[in-house]
Amino acid sequence: MELEVRHLRALCAIADTGSLHKAARLLGVSQPSLTTQLRRIEHALGAELFVRERTGCRPTPLGHAVLSRARPLVAQMAVLVTETRAAAARADGARLRVGSTASRVLAGWLRRLRDRLPGTDITLHMDVSAGALLRALAAGQLDVAFVHEVEGCPLRVPDGLERRVLVEREPQFISMARDHPAAAAPVVALTDLAGDRWMVDPTVDGEWDGLRRVLAAAGIDPPVLHGDYHTAASLIVAGEVVAPCQPTSGPRDDMAIRPLRGDPLAVRLLLYSRPGADAGSSYAELAYADLTAAYREAALRTSAYRQWLLRHGSPLARAA
Repeated sequence: MELEVRHLRALCAIADTGSLHKAARLLGVSQPSLTTQLRRIEHALGAELFVRERTGCRPTPLGHAVLSRARPLVAQMAVLVTETRAAAARADGARLRVGSTASRVLAGWLRRLRDRLPGTDITLHMDVSAGALLRALAAGQLDVAFVHEVEGCPLRVPDGLERRVLVEREPQFISMARDHPAAAAPVVALTDLAGDRWMVDPTVDGEWDGLRRVLAAAGIDPPVLHGDYHTAASLIVAGEVVAPCQPTSGPRDDMAIRPLRGDPLAVRLLLYSRPGADAGSSYAELAYADLTAAYREAALRTSAYRQWLLRHGSPLARAA
């Protein structure tokens, strides 16, 4: 087998994420497929490139040597593709490539951008990994990236990116079944949920580490299930689990969403762009202004979060 750029990209993804599972999510392939691909690469080179451990994968000394050669090649290919696409975009018209982790404000943000920039081709790329979006932005594959940073788990930000802070500290609320005993109170303590199973998506950068730190600080050690939040919703409604959620999450008839006492879980909301003369730099201020307006709209539309903002004297509540 001859090595191709896609093989080198897979090796870099495994090294960057430290996990075959996370790397597969990042690359958009199944984990068994990526595992088979790694075996073929190692067979072609005649040596193991990663040590498989219970906690993930780490490069062997030879793996580090291969990665040191692979990374520049992958980066150069990304630049080639990006510059070619940018040239095509300039020929075809204006374009804005938006990246984002999951957020309730996306619909309002995109609507404002399209109204402000008629005739601009605005595309959206979603990813559970803020780190992956920032790497894509640094490689020129995105123009702006809206991401969240879990408190206590700083993101690895590539050099040269420009940052704008949307919300310095957004509290994370808790979602539970409508008939959960704790749902009777307007604010829930972590200790009220000590006997519940929690659910968290470990592929979201910092999510599991942040939750584990907060639970340990509260002196509780509940069972934790790992899975995506789409699956979590159905389990929450059935009373099987509780899970953190964004405070902008809308009310549901079959689910209760409550603030946590003391706001132990929080994230910082950030918009990144690349400085320079490209579309990201030209549109970054406009994108930030529209993102701010969309966030305020979503925050004030949600009763529990609106009340939280008022109690804490947030500037966002001035529009209430």
